[in-house]
Amino acid sequence: MAHDLHPLPDPSILAHIVDVHCHPTDSPTPPEAMTAMSHRMCAMATRASDQPLVRKLAEQYPDSVIPCFGYHPWFYHWISLAPASAVPSKRSHYASLFLPSSKPQHADAFERLLPFLPDPTPLETVLAGLRADLTAFPHAMLGEVGLDRACRVLYKHPVAPPSLSPFTIPLAHQVAILEAQLALAVELRRNVSLHSVQAPQATAELLARMKARFGHAWMDISVDLHSCGLSPEGWRDIERTHPNVFLSLSTGINARSRGHIALLRAAAPTRLLVESDFHDVRLSAPYTWDMVCRIADARGWRVEQSAAEVEEVGGEDKTQWGVVWRLAENWRSFERGGHREAPRTKKRDKRKLLLDDSEEEEDE
Repeated sequence: MAHDLHPLPDPSILAHIVDVHCHPTDSPTPPEAMTAMSHRMCAMATRASDQPLVRKLAEQYPDSVIPCFGYHPWFYHWISLAPASAVPSKRSHYASLFLPSSKPQHADAFERLLPFLPDPTPLETVLAGLRADLTAFPHAMLGEVGLDRACRVLYKHPVAPPSLSPFTIPLAHQVAILEAQLALAVELRRNVSLHSVQAPQATAELLARMKARFGHAWMDISVDLHSCGLSPEGWRDIERTHPNVFLSLSTGINARSRGHIALLRAAAPTRLLVESDFHDVRLSAPYTWDMVCRIADARGWRVEQSAAEVEEVGGEDKTQWGVVWRLAENWRSFERGGHREAPRTKKRDKRKLLLDDSEEEEDE
């Protein structure tokens, strides 16, 4: 993908930046690129084969890699909800997902797809592995997890160009696997990188269920809607209701549409994060920094020109904060967690009381 990227700043400025979502284990990772990195990255896992790769990268580069363990919705069909002692056969498992709602002519496509699919893995096995990895790395996150209503299952993975089957993964199956992973994140108090594609209502409903189910424990962790494609109105609804949810955008995904500028302007300045969403570690810094500059342009924030400018300007007067300092503060808030609802003001409570009285009178 070709983009005219903003030129990189001095490494001492990049040292304050965190790429909150990338996939460095999806391609060869040159050691020289890792040792030359001055920023930090959140390295995502997506499927079983990724978990040990992320683990190894974090062990090799503990100062620059924040490991993220989790299962991506593109691979949820590989997971069975049945107990380990009663996992169905490969054919039965995938038929239960793909054939009930399919058209009759899809039977041939199913037979073509089946040889490329792995034997299903029990969800309890997946969760046990996640628990072990998250426990081994006290600062690890859960990611990449989420919901995707657009993805069609590949006949073979990976392959280029992709050959797509007609099948999508049922939303109910996705939600069950995602909620099980999120419950583990809440238990272990781990932050989350959340994927959401063509699922704004399902995502909003999911967040509401998690908040109702876990209460303060849910608010103790932070959730990042990565490469967020919500409308400004959709984001504002989530932002008002969920103080623990943050927003990150990437040049590679979001800059395809000018709508991302409106989204950046709609978000509260304290909820913005930046990411590359890239698989090549050498492009993590360029693509993340490009989004830093895009945020500065959209919000009218200055871009610091030196590390001293970043480090010395922080303070109570937020009008003096540059984009790098602001994003660094947002990351610290995300990493720290422990969010709480803003208390209602007396004026607002009084207005609500008057409204309630008025409604009661009308009912009478």
